[in-house]
Amino acid sequence: MKTYKNPEREIWSQVLRRPTRTYEEIEGLVASMFEEIEKDGDAGVRKYVKAYDGADLSALEVSDKEKKEAPGKLTAELKSSIGLAHENIEKFHRVQRTQRVEVETFPGVRCWQEKRPIEKVGLYIPGGTAPLFSTVLMLAVPAKIAGCKEVVLCTPSDQNGNIDPAILFTAELCGIDRIFKVGGIQAIAAMTFGTESIPAVYKLFGPGNQYVTVAKQMALKYGVAIDLPAGPSELLVLADESADPAFVASDLLSQAEHGADSQVVLVSLSERLELAVQEQIELQLQALPRKDIASKAIENSKSIVMDSYERALELVNAYAPEHLIVCLKDSDSVLSHIANAGSVFVGNYTPESAGDYASGTNHTLPTNGFARNFSGVNLDSFQKAITFQEITKSGLQGIGGAIEQMAEAEGLRAHRNAVTLRLEKMKRDKS
Repeated sequence: MKTYKNPEREIWSQVLRRPTRTYEEIEGLVASMFEEIEKDGDAGVRKYVKAYDGADLSALEVSDKEKKEAPGKLTAELKSSIGLAHENIEKFHRVQRTQRVEVETFPGVRCWQEKRPIEKVGLYIPGGTAPLFSTVLMLAVPAKIAGCKEVVLCTPSDQNGNIDPAILFTAELCGIDRIFKVGGIQAIAAMTFGTESIPAVYKLFGPGNQYVTVAKQMALKYGVAIDLPAGPSELLVLADESADPAFVASDLLSQAEHGADSQVVLVSLSERLELAVQEQIELQLQALPRKDIASKAIENSKSIVMDSYERALELVNAYAPEHLIVCLKDSDSVLSHIANAGSVFVGNYTPESAGDYASGTNHTLPTNGFARNFSGVNLDSFQKAITFQEITKSGLQGIGGAIEQMAEAEGLRAHRNAVTLRLEKMKRDKS
């Protein structure tokens, strides 16, 4: 990790730069694959599955036989752990349900809002170097609570066309019936257009690498909504001497092992802590099975020593991390000053891994600075808010004049007439 000491604000953008490729670098490849899959359907999907995953698939959809065999390939302990996580995630997302909101804005003018599920949603589950069955929970649980009618799941297979059994088990636990052995750009394109096998959806969900992120942004051009721009994982730890260096290092490495293009940042209020964390990173790194991946991510990462809590918080908000761990003597006093973060973890005993798996919060979060203007996935992500209104005759008489004046001022005579005709009829009916 490259170390900086009290960098001036003028170079913060340089210090905090992510190691990601730009949209323009990837856009051409994504656009050409989208065009081909829109034209060729399943054949185009199979072509790219073979090219990128090495699998020659006769059927894109997971069979009932494969689903039934999956639980037997997992230990009882893992199935129990997934069950515990499912229960906590369901609890947290179920309490996010809101009731109908209604108000009489003016006598005789009644307005209300109700939530409706998005009918067709597509869930993308990464499955390359690390099959993320936990992401199935994070997306499928709120989709089911919201009441989405059609839920489609895409995830890449191995070279033999097999899906990780934990993904299949978790999907079954969540009540997901349609699972397809397709990953990457081709999965996003297939769910955007629909193919002979894979249904088109109204909104796409799920994290992925830079290619998947650009593919989701491309889907927007074709009228398909997305949850958020969720690319390579990132974590920032804000800590002072009250933090445990070994804990901090373990948290930084937990995100670094996601991928070589991940980034982790330490913002420390103590030089002694910063040095101790660096030592712990080197020590713990040696024992990791994904040492090579984590090492590359650490090369892209930053360790920053700041001389005040105020400047440290400004730096955190400027970075807008996907995950933020706060380990300070008085963490509670700074939480209200956190403006930009996907998800926040408070205290020495709140590892980011808890949010990734089993505490209940959602781990599908905005990256690459999008925490400035995007929320992480939540129950509302799977719903639409529809407004309703009902106006009585007296209500229209009360606000009609204002509507007429405003429509006339905007030059929209038909808008004015829609009110005027009604008001005139009411006058005639009275006489």
